[in-house]
Amino acid sequence: MFEIYVEGSFSAGHALRGYKGKCENLHGHNYKVRLTLSGHGLDDAGLLCDFVVLKQAMREVMASLDHKYLNDEAPFDKINPSAENLAKYFYDQASERLPENGAGLRLSSVTVWETDTTAATYRPDGFAARSDSSR
Repeated sequence: MFEIYVEGSFSAGHALRGYKGKCENLHGHNYKVRLTLSGHGLDDAGLLCDFVVLKQAMREVMASLDHKYLNDEAPFDKINPSAENLAKYFYDQASERLPENGAGLRLSSVTVWETDTTAATYRPDGFAARSDSSR
């Protein structure tokens, strides 16, 4: 199996509802996001997927959240804008933007960092956790 990934960053504010501690207050992060794509085969050029395609999917999702108060944006107006929920949101949104591929190409994980030392990863069922996962 082959894997490729792209990373990007965006800035946003949020407050965690129902949380007892400093993070229940309005605060912001410079988020870092990694999208990892997996597949079994390479195309005729020897690529799993063009990085440009994966970067574009990531940038579109980031642009919708950049410099926003996440609690006001769907779906985070209903669910907490935690790093875990952001990772799942990026997975869902980016997956919709990637082209169909008959070779089993699939977004295998999304990791969202709130700080240099704290992150959450979403991995759909069927993908085993990697030994270097962030949590």
